[in-house]
Amino acid sequence: MCGIVGYIGKSPAPSILINGLKRLEYRGYDSAGLAIIEDDKIVVAKSPGKVASLQERARADWPTERFKTSSTGIAHTRWATHGPPTEVNAHPHLDQSGGIALVHNGIIENYRALRARLESKGHTFHSETDTEVLSHLIGENDKGNLFQAVCDALHQVEGTFGIAVISANEPGKIITARRGSPIVIGVGDGETIVASDASAIISHTRQVIYLEDNDIAIVTANDVEIRDLDQVPVTREVAELGFDSDAAEKGGYEHFMLKEIHEQPESLANAIRGRLDFNLGTSVLSGMGTSARDLSEIQRVVFLGCGTSLHAGLVGEYAFEDLADIHAEVQQAAEFRYRNPIISRSDLVVAISQSGETADTLAAVREANQKGAFVMGLCNVVGSTIARETGRGIYLHAGPEISVASTKAFTCQVAVMLMMALKLGRGRRFSREEGLKLAREIERIPELVERTIQQSDKIEKIAARYAEHEHAFFIGRGYLYPVALEGALKLKEISYIHAEGYHAAELKHGPIALLQKGTPVIALANDIAGKDKTLGNVEECRARGARILGVITEGDKEAAEFMDDFIEVPACHPLVATIPTAVALQLLSYHIARARGCEIDQPRNLAKSVTVE
Repeated sequence: MCGIVGYIGKSPAPSILINGLKRLEYRGYDSAGLAIIEDDKIVVAKSPGKVASLQERARADWPTERFKTSSTGIAHTRWATHGPPTEVNAHPHLDQSGGIALVHNGIIENYRALRARLESKGHTFHSETDTEVLSHLIGENDKGNLFQAVCDALHQVEGTFGIAVISANEPGKIITARRGSPIVIGVGDGETIVASDASAIISHTRQVIYLEDNDIAIVTANDVEIRDLDQVPVTREVAELGFDSDAAEKGGYEHFMLKEIHEQPESLANAIRGRLDFNLGTSVLSGMGTSARDLSEIQRVVFLGCGTSLHAGLVGEYAFEDLADIHAEVQQAAEFRYRNPIISRSDLVVAISQSGETADTLAAVREANQKGAFVMGLCNVVGSTIARETGRGIYLHAGPEISVASTKAFTCQVAVMLMMALKLGRGRRFSREEGLKLAREIERIPELVERTIQQSDKIEKIAARYAEHEHAFFIGRGYLYPVALEGALKLKEISYIHAEGYHAAELKHGPIALLQKGTPVIALANDIAGKDKTLGNVEECRARGARILGVITEGDKEAAEFMDDFIEVPACHPLVATIPTAVALQLLSYHIARARGCEIDQPRNLAKSVTVE
């Protein structure tokens, strides 16, 4: 959930590190810091707040020459776990001697015991972090070989880590390692970059190496040597990044979130392209990696996810049961491995994660593998841990998603699950004609989303009427119930409005007690099965003074009469309707947050990739 950048090469390190941190700031922005090697010493600059504050601090405190001479350093932007976001808690952390600096993502679970042992040996700690314990532990084990010291220290650590370490005594190298927290190494011409995310690397090189769990690498300007923690050499392939640096820029939009909302027609087209078979009325998903016969033997599908990915899985549950005639359920990934789930070899377990690094979902994947299930990943990031450990799955091809609030990843997840359900359905009870009809509807999704986005100005005007409220309710039925949950999550994430999503029938079973005159209720009343019941629930809310904003099917005058305000989405297949409806709610949340003056791309207390449990 934090960002790591390390650089060693022929160019001045400070500016490269700071620019890299700016590209990773969506991964954590409570505090930031960097450490460089200068004249056989470690020099550190740290600051609470965002990377801009660190940049100001370094330029104020450091001589100009320092920005031109040092060619080795590490940097970090933090999402606080142990201790508040203060300067002293910011990374990098030094060892007892001050000659070793460390940046760290993850959690050292046994840090208290390690700290007590080190204090008994005379070590003095200055922060509240678990990371400082690891830096001291490395220093305690350093006998003149930094690589050996890091290996020895990590053998004593319980928990997760992605680290980069430098030593004033060995200025020509960076030691980096991972367990449960991603590390990618960019291989350039006479320079090497270590990062927790490829976004920090892409402006320098497209050639990257992804470390796997318990890998530890000796990185120099011209070489990368990888071993495991027992120092056995291992080989990792050099891969090529599938996007360019322009994809990680705002491109003229005020916020990344708005850019990514507007990118959805393209991202959805990329997710769908080449995956529909209009001859057989099915989908072509080679990443699922099995035969039609094997797929026909699947008895149950279990979706695993957290947050937005969990909501996408709920749509998938409806799709698989209705289209494929197969029992499906969604489980919260964080609970999966702790509840001893009943899993069999006839189960398909689908792990949904935008980053492919979500710690809870990764732990659930390992539990499902242990129990012998057929496991596959549904990820956006190529080469991510979940994608590698499942060995099969489907990439979203949504492109980089920088804003913390997920938009295009969610809609691509749903689109891909519709295609998965179509594929399984055609192997069971779905006829060719039914399959062909649904395939044509899926093909229309980019156009449907484009038409929804064209209403952005209208939605902005509607949003202005709801921006001053502090509470809101989202209601929906059937396929739209998960979309109501996702709409509420988006609003609370970026506008800080307390928003809750409910099945429309549940509102009267308690939450309706909270309705007062003017309370916003966002009702998803598209023309699908259950619409009449939803409109009845709308009437119950109106009777208690609530202000109703409806999302309705284009041209549905009956539904419009129930609403104080309404947003129209194009008519389409009821399952397909979940996608343009979600886009309408993304725009609504964006415009409300903008009207409230919120920091949309980096909302407080949140980070993009959740790599701790």
